[in-house]
Amino acid sequence: MKSILIILSVLLSFQLLAQNNKVTVQVNPDKTYQSIQNFGASDSWRCQFVGENWPVEKREKIADLLFCMDTDESGNPIGIGLSNWRFYIGAGSMEQGDASDIVNVWRRSECFLDADGNYDWTKYKGQRWFLQAAKDRGVPEFTAYTISPPVFYTKNGLAHATKGDLGFNLKEDKYEAYSKFLVDVVEHFEKNENIHFAYLSPFNEPQWAWDASNQEGTPATNKELYKFTRILSDELASRGSITKLLFGEAGDVEYLYKKKGNNSNGDQINVFFNPKSEMYLGDLKNLEYAITSHSYFTTWPIKAQIEYRQKLAERLTEINPELDYWQTEFCILEKNDETTGGWGRDTGMPTALYVARVIHSDLTIANARSWDWWTALSQFNYKDGLVHLDDGKGPGVNNATGQLNYDLRFDGEITETKLLWAMGNYSRFVRPDMVRIDAKIENSLSLVEQATDLQVAAFKDLSSGKLVFVFMNYKDEDKPVSLAGRVQARDKAALYITDETRDLEKSTVQLEELVIPKRSVATLVIEK
Repeated sequence: MKSILIILSVLLSFQLLAQNNKVTVQVNPDKTYQSIQNFGASDSWRCQFVGENWPVEKREKIADLLFCMDTDESGNPIGIGLSNWRFYIGAGSMEQGDASDIVNVWRRSECFLDADGNYDWTKYKGQRWFLQAAKDRGVPEFTAYTISPPVFYTKNGLAHATKGDLGFNLKEDKYEAYSKFLVDVVEHFEKNENIHFAYLSPFNEPQWAWDASNQEGTPATNKELYKFTRILSDELASRGSITKLLFGEAGDVEYLYKKKGNNSNGDQINVFFNPKSEMYLGDLKNLEYAITSHSYFTTWPIKAQIEYRQKLAERLTEINPELDYWQTEFCILEKNDETTGGWGRDTGMPTALYVARVIHSDLTIANARSWDWWTALSQFNYKDGLVHLDDGKGPGVNNATGQLNYDLRFDGEITETKLLWAMGNYSRFVRPDMVRIDAKIENSLSLVEQATDLQVAAFKDLSSGKLVFVFMNYKDEDKPVSLAGRVQARDKAALYITDETRDLEKSTVQLEELVIPKRSVATLVIEK
């Protein structure tokens, strides 16, 4: 009898300890922030080979992983349900071959147009396969983007810039022709392939030199961005197009709110979206009222990651509170203590958790409405793919110019990553038109300290009342959580866990017994 009492006492002590250690999240569904537009990824450049050459069953498998919203018999998601797919419009370095001065064939790209003005719409076969696969699986939005004019329009005849020239690599007399080309592409897909590009993004990181032999790209000054964007908007409007221009794609968030470098392509919120500015773009008919950037080189250390986004949010409020912010490209580039930098694949949780934190910061501090990963597929030994392509012999070479298993253009093995599924903790459940709601962890930790402990972002479906919470637990210990505040009492909810052993695995949980597993990204879905 005495031993039974001791056991009961110990169990009660553990129960009380667990209750005392619970993290309380104060929730107010009536306090709302930005609405969510989409979560996406890009087809560059690997889909051109995989979509054309790989066996159909493997292509279908990859498409399911990226786009599918279905579940298996246990209710586990089959894919991550991306809600945006970025289609790359190339500049023609593939047709140039080695004369393109782009060493790696994986980074060359075709062009629909030739120098004589003829279109060949049979090109981009692999990319068009994935585009249709995304549509078939219900992806609601598509973005067409480009990073260089066609090579026969550029000043140097190449798809990358000339060293020392930081201006737009476009002949002065080809601004109208280039805008016509881009709208022709968008119009073709609308009329002939039943694909509507909701957005067209004509620039990519114009602050960088793009003068190396590793990929297509061009710099541009703010004046050149302004000039071409106005011409492109006029071209869209003249044809009655409803495609919206996405402006910016700055190399990092600082270029949006700060003068940097030679001051010719920074301070973009003020330059382009201050109604008093001489280069104001907010009056364009076909412009999405948003400014976009990439999150590169602004994520480490964590204190800086937070401060960059706080400054961005402050600048938006100061210059133009009506202007939205979209994060349109990210992968691991900068070296840091958690991921060691981009080189060296990591299919496990360290990179997944790191990226989940960046998504969290962009959504909850910078109030991003859209969040896109860089490239969906990767054949490199690099942390740049949601899905990796392999030949079964290891991760490949360690330099940007190596072909990395040339035969992977035709077939290979599919390697999933925890990063894929961690992004799915957002993209699969935080759907377009949901709104972010107020959810705060009640503890004395600073934002920096929370970023290595437990974080949460919450969202609401306005039509159904469904609530979605995305938790990131960076600790090597489980975290009991209690939801408090304006959350209707419900007995059960669904929890989808991504950790070292699970990929968005579903479980039914009692809210009063909610536990976020160690080193995990977990999505809690509470239906009304």
